[in-house]
Amino acid sequence: MAAAMTLGSILPAISPPRLPSLSPSPSPEKSRRGAGLISRRHRRGPARWTAMVQQQTFQGPSAAYAREMERLSAKESLLLAFKDAGGFQSLISGQTTELQRIDVNERIVSLERLNPTARPTTSPFLEGRWNFEWFSAGSPASFAARFLFQRSPATLANLLEMDMLLKDGYSKITANLRFFNSIESKFLLTTKLSLEGPSRMKEEYVEGTLETPTVSQEAVPEQLKGAVGQANSALQQLPAPIKDAFANGLKIPLSGTFERMFMISYLDEEILITRDSAGAPDVLTRLEGSPASSATDPMVSEYES
Repeated sequence: MAAAMTLGSILPAISPPRLPSLSPSPSPEKSRRGAGLISRRHRRGPARWTAMVQQQTFQGPSAAYAREMERLSAKESLLLAFKDAGGFQSLISGQTTELQRIDVNERIVSLERLNPTARPTTSPFLEGRWNFEWFSAGSPASFAARFLFQRSPATLANLLEMDMLLKDGYSKITANLRFFNSIESKFLLTTKLSLEGPSRMKEEYVEGTLETPTVSQEAVPEQLKGAVGQANSALQQLPAPIKDAFANGLKIPLSGTFERMFMISYLDEEILITRDSAGAPDVLTRLEGSPASSATDPMVSEYES
């Protein structure tokens, strides 16, 4: 016993073998999540988190409210640009400057990107009476204006305004003309509309009508009263069929003469913007007393793809 104790005290202490750790290791699922999170941060950097924050922000009601306020501001800005450019009269007389045209077009684009109507060609907002604020060279409004001014000297005739009635798949554009500041007439251009897609339509000219002028005797200049009186007397002496035809206006058939494609780039309850195949815009505002149709009364049947 003593010898064994002596030998044990002389031999060096032998370390016991190291056993595996019994402490719990992180679960593979947690490890993968942690590694993935770190690697995403490492690969993507701060931009990844910025994008995620923006996505969450636009889903909230405050973002929808901000977008609506931006849209209303863009509408007001566009209407002010029309006023600064001189309005309709400046546009048809060619007095609008290049800078004013660019300014208006920039504001049109700003409003178009906020278009609230996904399928404007079948929207109930499309029907109603619209007033032309801005139009391009290929527009029916421009056609009506050229028709009038090619037949009347610019010094004698004045195009007051133009509006358009959209109903039942047809549009009727009315150009109000005044001669000598006393004789008023109207030119009506009727076109047929057909659907080509959710925002695209085809327009075909049907006919033009030049209504019989109406004369305001109080506004007729003294040097013209004699001529106006003679014209009225001659009209009364015409045969009844001719007089009735003249009273109903001069009709000009236009079927098969012209058609065009256009798209509706913006539509709400107050503003309508269209663009022709060349990208030139027409901008119209809804006239007071012409509310949009009810949602159950679409303008035309659904398009066929």
